[in-house]
Amino acid sequence: MNATMHRTPTIPEQDAIAAAQRGDIRAFEHLVSSYQDAAFSVAYHILGSRDAAMDATQDAFIRAFEGLARYRGGSFKSWILRITTNCSYDQLRYKQRRPSTPIDDLVEDDEHSSMLMAEDEEPEEYAERSELNGVIRRGLRTLPKDQRAVLVLADIEGLSYNEIAETLDASVGTIKSRLSRARAKLRDFMLEREELLPSRLRLGVGDTKD
Repeated sequence: MNATMHRTPTIPEQDAIAAAQRGDIRAFEHLVSSYQDAAFSVAYHILGSRDAAMDATQDAFIRAFEGLARYRGGSFKSWILRITTNCSYDQLRYKQRRPSTPIDDLVEDDEHSSMLMAEDEEPEEYAERSELNGVIRRGLRTLPKDQRAVLVLADIEGLSYNEIAETLDASVGTIKSRLSRARAKLRDFMLEREELLPSRLRLGVGDTKD
């Protein structure tokens, strides 16, 4: 049997957007499937909580569907991630109003898919990566939300300055400035907690010795 008979047809993005704007749920589901991983990743790294990120991502796609009529072109990914970022900010405000408890910090983070061991990864490598990811996550939480968002979009999602500027509705100059400050603050955070880093990274994180 020819395997191509079972392939899901690829819908051009602009066609899917136009169909979704006419109320086609399946077309919108196609868009969701294209961007849900990126949206969740942004929300997760801004919020540091899997559950909160899932809520923010769900809220973002609901808002996106309700606001499709206001989409006027440009990068659909940037448009989705802008909504996701705003929903994540809403979650942050909610968390600030809601007193935290020690259990909140225990149940966050570790089940995120990026922490799963790769098939070709040694246990020591996995443990080392887990240590480093944990320090980075803690560092991200210390950044102001605007710097956290730009760092996530640039260094985790790999968006260009122009894409980030469109996503966050800011100038490229502002994005570069926020990113520079965010990277410096995260680097300082890690230097101050060098003992928490994997052993092979403890020497030379900020070391200028020969």
